[in-house]
Amino acid sequence: MDLAEIWRVMCRRWYVLLPGLLLTAALIAGVYVLVPVEYRSQSTVTLLNSKKATVAFDGNPFLSTQASLTGMADGLARNLNSDDSRADLKAQGVTGEYEAKIADNAQGPFMWLSVTGTEPAAVLKSDQVFTAYAEKRLQEFQAQQSVTPEAMIRMATIVPPQKPEAQTKTRLQYLIMAGALGFVLSLVATFFVEARRRRSGKPGRHRPAPAETAALGGTESEAAVPDTADTAGSGTSTSRTVRASAGSSP
Repeated sequence: MDLAEIWRVMCRRWYVLLPGLLLTAALIAGVYVLVPVEYRSQSTVTLLNSKKATVAFDGNPFLSTQASLTGMADGLARNLNSDDSRADLKAQGVTGEYEAKIADNAQGPFMWLSVTGTEPAAVLKSDQVFTAYAEKRLQEFQAQQSVTPEAMIRMATIVPPQKPEAQTKTRLQYLIMAGALGFVLSLVATFFVEARRRRSGKPGRHRPAPAETAALGGTESEAAVPDTADTAGSGTSTSRTVRASAGSSP
């Protein structure tokens, strides 16, 4: 089946295709309404060496970096993603989904703190609370290990919580899936009806009615009837053709 034939079938069975397309449009509209737009705010923080460790660098923490800081950043991220931290953040008013992780392609102890939700103002506020909580959690984590304040690892905010940006990728994917599914189902229904019509219209064995045979030539039936006659001395039989004309009297 080529494209021309497909187009002819679609035009011929428009009464099946059109309702399917209308239902597809309704499905897309429903997805557009039911799937809200998500917004995301993100901040970037880094871990700095302790004041005690930066004495040799005139107190500049950016000149004193250690591999242990990256390990500490990974441990802090895991702690922030734990159930206990989630409960604390929820009690402080953080809404939506949040995530703490080491920044991609980071060449140091850099972390991304992000919050995702449907309300831009709430997302920004939650990210601010999340960033402050991360620094507090870092200090508590070291205090539990009896680390002196001069030897504690510090946190600095490199990029503060940014204005929430719309994340339309997920919503767009759902819209495309709904449109494609509705269109495919509409085509399947259209060609199913076309196939049923073609099967029901196949020519079969048909015996002409008497009225049809009369219109074709007035001949109703023609048969060869054998007629055997015994002839003397020969022993042979002959056949005779009997024709019955339509409308003739017996």
